[in-house]
Amino acid sequence: MSIGSEAESGRRDVFNSDCPAREVLDHITSRWAVLVLVALKDGPLRFYELRDRVDGISEKMLSQNLRVLSRDGLLERTVEPTVPPKVSYTLSSIGREGVQHLCELTKWIARTAPEIKAAQERHDRASE
Repeated sequence: MSIGSEAESGRRDVFNSDCPAREVLDHITSRWAVLVLVALKDGPLRFYELRDRVDGISEKMLSQNLRVLSRDGLLERTVEPTVPPKVSYTLSSIGREGVQHLCELTKWIARTAPEIKAAQERHDRASE
């Protein structure tokens, strides 16, 4: 393998600190980003619909996540030229591909949450 190949393969290894995928991993796996992406799996939503769907997210945090996910190419933002403008968000093609995996992750988390919670309680009791 040539040195150029080694450098290029290192850039695609998420365990390597220089891998550009690390930034995307940070964006996609934040608590709010996962929930926003999964909330959009069934189709476009407007800002207030997303805010209401993702219980507990502040408008500021929602705005930040929408901006980052749009910049990453995972979301598409559509503005209808009305007064006031209607803005909606939908998954892009790569967003749709990724959200399938996130849905599986969130289903697994929901299914195993009671076991995880019980393990946390056992751990906490043993640490006392």
